[in-house]
Amino acid sequence: MSRPPRNPQIPMRQGVSPSMVALPAGPWPTVLDFLAERLPAVTRDDWQARLQAGEVLHEDGTPVPLDAPFHHGQRLYYYRHLAHEPELPEHETVLFEDAHLLVVDKPHFMPVTPTGRYVQQSLLVRCKRTSGCEALSPVHRIDRETAGLVLLAKRAQDRNAYQALFRERQVDKVYEAVAAHRPALALPRVHRSRMEEDERFFRMREVAGEPNSETGVALLHAKDDRALYRLTPVTGKRHQLRVHLCALGVPILGDQFYPEVLRGPEEAEDFRAPLQLLAREIAFTDPVTGQARHFVSQRRLALAP
Repeated sequence: MSRPPRNPQIPMRQGVSPSMVALPAGPWPTVLDFLAERLPAVTRDDWQARLQAGEVLHEDGTPVPLDAPFHHGQRLYYYRHLAHEPELPEHETVLFEDAHLLVVDKPHFMPVTPTGRYVQQSLLVRCKRTSGCEALSPVHRIDRETAGLVLLAKRAQDRNAYQALFRERQVDKVYEAVAAHRPALALPRVHRSRMEEDERFFRMREVAGEPNSETGVALLHAKDDRALYRLTPVTGKRHQLRVHLCALGVPILGDQFYPEVLRGPEEAEDFRAPLQLLAREIAFTDPVTGQARHFVSQRRLALAP
């Protein structure tokens, strides 16, 4: 589905692009009544404060008055922000930038896009804020708990071409992970399985059936009871590498969801014990410039030599 065109009258603020809500037919006397009922993640008092501060806008960029009546068909704009947002211990590093592409080395714990308790600390908002590029958009995702390489398109007209690389599996990706060392595990090997969502919406699981996920697994280095593994995913299922290594009996060090859930997805985390998973390398032919691209993360996992 294509995105609605950006309204040039509503610029981003502090790296946050505006959210839009279209007013449906309904019984609400005022805009405030509608926002408080239909967008309850923000309290009525907070919506009132935002309206009073001029932070809810009409399509022409003018503020919506606090007592504005509700009119079906209007489009209103607002900016997502959190009153109390945790500060992350590490920040991203820009590895490459041209007119079309931004390549960033992401730390552990940083979400790629605003989610949950993070808005200003998300990678996208931070990069929009520092680059001033409002059209910036990630062309793929990695888990918030995973560190490493993320590609962002700088122009809307280039976004689909970069996303197509991932859809059509024209990107070579290499990850590294630290897990237990099992000398009896025959490596290198290719692990294939069918993955589906678990009853817990934030987890995945392997089930019987035709495989829809594939990962190459190799041993890079072992020290005592731990090992550094090289992972080459062919597919890109959510949590694929975490599920595959867990299925092989070597769950990734620091994994809070596999094999057992140790905390909920929104619970506070221990920044001292990150998931030992790194998006280490990525290579592809740039679909816009035709140039061969190969990027390598500057980050290292604990067991890396």
